[in-house]
Amino acid sequence: MKKLVVLLLIITVACKPNSTKETKDFTTLFETSKGIETPIYPEVISYYKNLAEVYPEISLFEMGETDAGKPLHLVVFNSEGKTDINQLKNSSKNKVLINNGIHPGESDGIDASMLLLRDIVQNDSLKHRSKNSLICVIPVYNIGGALNRNSHTRANQNGPKEYGFRGNARNYDLNRDFIKQDTKNAAAFAEIFHTVNPDIFIDNHVSNGADYQYAITHLFTQHNKLGGDLGAFLEQKMRPAIEKSLSQKNISITPYVNVWGTTPESGWSQFFDSPRYSTGYTTLFNTLGLMVETHMLKPYKTRVEQTYELLFSTLDFSEENSTQIKELRKKSFEEIINKKTYPIAFEVDKENPSLLNFKGYEGNMIDSKVTNRKRLFYDRSQPYNKEINYYNNYVSTKEITIPKAYILEQGWHTIVERLKNNKIEFTRFKKDTILTVEVQHIKNFETRKMAYEGHYLHYNTEVTTTTNQQIQFSKGDVFIPTNQTGIRYIIETLEAEAVDSFFNWNFFDTILQQKEGYSAYVFEDIAEEFLKENPSINKEFEEKLIADESFAKNPQAQLYWIYTKTPHYEKAHKKLPIFKLY
Repeated sequence: MKKLVVLLLIITVACKPNSTKETKDFTTLFETSKGIETPIYPEVISYYKNLAEVYPEISLFEMGETDAGKPLHLVVFNSEGKTDINQLKNSSKNKVLINNGIHPGESDGIDASMLLLRDIVQNDSLKHRSKNSLICVIPVYNIGGALNRNSHTRANQNGPKEYGFRGNARNYDLNRDFIKQDTKNAAAFAEIFHTVNPDIFIDNHVSNGADYQYAITHLFTQHNKLGGDLGAFLEQKMRPAIEKSLSQKNISITPYVNVWGTTPESGWSQFFDSPRYSTGYTTLFNTLGLMVETHMLKPYKTRVEQTYELLFSTLDFSEENSTQIKELRKKSFEEIINKKTYPIAFEVDKENPSLLNFKGYEGNMIDSKVTNRKRLFYDRSQPYNKEINYYNNYVSTKEITIPKAYILEQGWHTIVERLKNNKIEFTRFKKDTILTVEVQHIKNFETRKMAYEGHYLHYNTEVTTTTNQQIQFSKGDVFIPTNQTGIRYIIETLEAEAVDSFFNWNFFDTILQQKEGYSAYVFEDIAEEFLKENPSINKEFEEKLIADESFAKNPQAQLYWIYTKTPHYEKAHKKLPIFKLY
């Protein structure tokens, strides 16, 4: 009798349909709350763990560590089943990386991505549409900010009910940290990014700024900066195709409205995403970047739903154009090398705007009921559709000749660490070596008066160069060839004049300090003797006294000028520890 009971129990269990799939409920908090709430961080991760447990197409990885002490997670959809890291690295499939919660108060992408992956695995038609893709999702990038939950710091935002905080566990804005990598989050992101090597990168945000009719805007990486055929593809094919796809879904979208404190009618310029930003960083590796910016004043439900649809439109585009995108990315590296020069500074081309049919609201300056000044008021009872100028073209203002290699003195460990994080190939000299190189000194720079993301950022930097200098490099110095896929990263970090160079982010500030000096009363006699022994320098000194009135009135400046011409002046002052080999 006992055997019969056991047999019946076995038959009952065996005949039962997939019980795990039946018992797991993948309805999200966003849905059950009717589009007004977003889940807390542990619930997001638990959701993906359950999704990966039930559906073989979903894999979940822990990668790196964040400043909050928790690892980053990467969720991967693969129609062929579970994925391992090596398979991810080596796959020839179309690869899309979606980043969420970089600013956790902007949680639209967190909810949209949960819905996206669930709907794909539960729908055979959607699964088939993505059969050639690896869809990679970072559920929440800023974990520290997500854990700092509140309902008031997004003062201008219409939902959700509660959300995370913009700053991370160390109060960094992570969307300013991609190039400098002060945070563990950014280092972990680099590990994920280079593991996936995405063809397209999407970063989900919510906008601030002007009011207008759209619930969603896009911020594609600046196409002139991306450059070449890849940049043209982004601007002329990818952007119009995604806009058209959304239009067919009755969703209006416009370029990110880069306007503050005024109305958009006079036009605006495209946001320039330098490498400190996510899409500026991904550009350095020829990935097509798209930042989604939903509008803060629109209902949360609408914002999430439209983000969801934009993600699908982008995935469909990537599937349809996968082969061409991969070819263009590969070709882009070759274009840079073959061109032999590289632009490191840009400005808006004010002569060649694009015309944009923009759906806005009339805005007026009215008397403030709070302060004693006028305030900007958007009148939603007066919508308009106007043709405006959109300045989406930039022109290069400075280009450098690409050297064969950069050589970095070995003591700059923080730089070497970042080169490693970003898979930059380099070697070290195995013995002391003399080479003829270009030497660079900092000529001029300005520094921000206020702290910015843990730094006092330099800008308007100028360097002077001295060519054909024989320098003895030491065993262990770092040789960085430019003929590699990371060429953009190398140039934009090691060229001091580039906007987000390591110099401008203060990594080399110690070269700006003199370590030796002089006592004026002693050096006066040395200076007098030096000018007698060097008549050409004496002549230059006298000419400067005549030509520069402020210099003529400043004896301290005069003595220091002479000092800099003498052998006593230290050679390392303002000399970059980066040399160029041509």
